Amino acid sequence: MDYEVRKATLADRDAISRLIAESARRLSREHYADTQIEAAVASVFGVDSTLIEDGTYFVADQEGTLIGSGGWSRRKTLFGGDQFSERDTAMLDSTVEPAKIRAFFVHPEHARKGVARAILSVCEREARAHGFSALELLSTLPGIKFYEANGYSRLGDFDLELNDGVKIEFVPMRKEL
Repeated sequence: MDYEVRKATLADRDAISRLIAESARRLSREHYADTQIEAAVASVFGVDSTLIEDGTYFVADQEGTLIGSGGWSRRKTLFGGDQFSERDTAMLDSTVEPAKIRAFFVHPEHARKGVARAILSVCEREARAHGFSALELLSTLPGIKFYEANGYSRLGDFDLELNDGVKIEFVPMRKEL
């Protein structure tokens, strides 16, 4: 492994934001139209400062360059960066509610090289250590195969209406720990 998985800091925000946009724009083209991708980058895909402040968001750092990011959460919000207004930051009850896997993005040049898997492994270990027995997430279409390969099951489909009536399809998924 020629990178380090570490906790993200608020100083990483700009680099994470650039990583998210680059990942979404280049890795989603086979699944979403340009209008969907741009609407998602503008309104949903983005840095969630709460995850960073909670110490549950991680980056894969390769000699000062961020090549991946992702996290888990003890909060009810399932998706959306700071710019997404429909977020619920209330805490989850680990005895009855699943933790949330959140905001996984990998730089296109490092896709399918184990970066996301390394971050996901850290997230799953930490969630389990905090008493959670299940995890839920909302996958983009390009992420479905990755999550299925890591033991997550589909729970249905979810369409989110973004800016100007643009809709984007996601897939809710779950894994028992």
